[in-house]
Amino acid sequence: MARIYLDHNATAPLRREARAAMVAAMDVVGNPSSVHAEGRAAKALMERARGQLAEALGAQAADIVFVSGSTEAAALALAGRGLHGAAVEHDAVRAWVVEDLAVDGAGRVRLEDAPASTLQLANSETGIVQDLPEGLAVSDWTQGFGKLPVAFDWSGIDMVFVSAHKIGGPKGIGALVLRRGLDVEARIRGGGQEMGRRSGTENLIGIAGFGAAAEAAAQDLASGVWDRVDKLRNILEKTLEPRAKGTIFVGKDQTRLPNTSLMVTPGWKGETQVMQMDLAGFAVSAGSACSSGKVKASGVLRAMGLDEEAAASALRVSLGPETTEAEVMAFAEAWLAARDRWAAKRR
Repeated sequence: MARIYLDHNATAPLRREARAAMVAAMDVVGNPSSVHAEGRAAKALMERARGQLAEALGAQAADIVFVSGSTEAAALALAGRGLHGAAVEHDAVRAWVVEDLAVDGAGRVRLEDAPASTLQLANSETGIVQDLPEGLAVSDWTQGFGKLPVAFDWSGIDMVFVSAHKIGGPKGIGALVLRRGLDVEARIRGGGQEMGRRSGTENLIGIAGFGAAAEAAAQDLASGVWDRVDKLRNILEKTLEPRAKGTIFVGKDQTRLPNTSLMVTPGWKGETQVMQMDLAGFAVSAGSACSSGKVKASGVLRAMGLDEEAAASALRVSLGPETTEAEVMAFAEAWLAARDRWAAKRR
């Protein structure tokens, strides 16, 4: 049986548009910082991609800084600022904030001082979408970008960051977007590339793929692709619920990413479920890809009030634009069969 990929929140398959743009960029010889014809050609390619990303983000091209990914962008935006954050943020954000914002049982963050705080658009594990207030200092849009309508220029947020590989672009490239007039202190210094905010010769091949992926992702969103994915996710949960008594579908009554379902079956360890599904031919995860290899309870679920056992018993299914109903139903049957075997052993 062909394997079925249901872990798009970890990384999305490379889009054909991104692949084509990257292959074409490989033939561009020049350094974007060089002033000769070859350098200008490379610079033009990079700025075209910057414009594609700006259009998809509802931002201005001049306000986009290319970096290696969301982790670097988070450090660039947050380091040394002491902003308030919550335990549901990605570890790349939590590393730089004062973790004192309250989280309720629905995964919602209570925020009082927006200009001194950071708040994610959507959670990578639960898919829960936050209401972002105007005046917010920084927001992680890594999971929401490409799946939800966004417009940076209208958001009233000072800085946001995104990553290419979550929208079908290449790994190793991301971007920080800054409100016009704001600046950040460069953490990588040298040649002064990216308007002095991030030195180092730009990853032209990755940037070209990022721009193409952003343009394609925006077209998908506008055409209603994610509405279809949302229906598939709901079909999956409606299929599982009647036969999975005791399993919690986290955030089911909240606004979520259209592709994300996080299932908690207390006592059935998440890493065990991942291994069983892997053997059955399905790629899923126990939570954030950055921590799924570590045997520990989800900090996001602990922050939402789940106990240690339940927080260690999560399985995340994240669908993509190419996922089919047949694949979803095949997963449902495989997971239910594994769950029945687990439940039988507990009797």
